This record gives sequence, C-alpha cells and structure tokens, in this order.
Amino acid sequence: MPFHPHQASRGRRPRTESDQHTPERINPPETATPVLYTPAEAAELLKVREPWLRKKAAARQVPCTFLGKHLRFSTADVAAIITAAAQPPVGRRLRRRAPAVRDRDLPPGPSQSVHPPDTDDHIREGSSPWPG
Repeated sequence: MPFHPHQASRGRRPRTESDQHTPERINPPETATPVLYTPAEAAELLKVREPWLRKKAAARQVPCTFLGKHLRFSTADVAAIITAAAQPPVGRRLRRRAPAVRDRDLPPGPSQSVHPPDTDDHIREGSSPWPG
C-alpha cells in the first residue's frame, strides 16, 4: 500500500548493517561526549546526601561543571572527589587522657580558721536593743 493515496508504491530495499545506526557509529569512542551526572546521581554514586554535594560545589570545594545554571558532575569530577577525600590509614588513635588537676590549679577555698567572737556581738545587760 502506498504511503500517500495519490502516490504510486515504491519498492523498498532491505536495510543493511551499514544503514543501521549503532551507538559506536553515532558516537565513536574517540569522540564520545563525556558522561555528566546530575547532583542526585553523583550523590548516589558517592553515597552522600545531595544537599551536602550541592553546598560543596557552590563553594567550589569539589570539582564540578556548570552548564549555564545547571550543576553537573563528570566521571572525572566524581573520581577527583573520591581521591581528594581518601585519607591514608593510620594506627590506632590514642585515647586522650584527661588533664591531671593539681592543688595549685584549684581556686583557694573558704577560710576555715576559727576566731573568737567579737566583744560587741552581745549586749551584756541582758536586754536586746530590738524594740519589740
């Protein structure tokens, strides 16, 4: 059946392998465009929270790519973030001891000496000056 009713039908030739578009044919490996990840995808790859990754990228503390206002991460960016975060192995962390408190470091305490009462503490006549 013809494609348009007023056109005559054309014979079709079978497709060959050279006619088919394969990903290698469209984008050869040498000129392949780099893969860019969204912040959500990159955060999932790095196993971190997306807001943390966005904050670090906005502060330019991690490598990233801005396409206009859109934040993206290449595979090289993700690899660089992983490499920068790697820390060399260390031995066991020593337990931090509390500083020793010495007597000279303490504030002076209240005076504990006993002194005789003043002679004006009591009235000898036996009556109180308190009116009442």
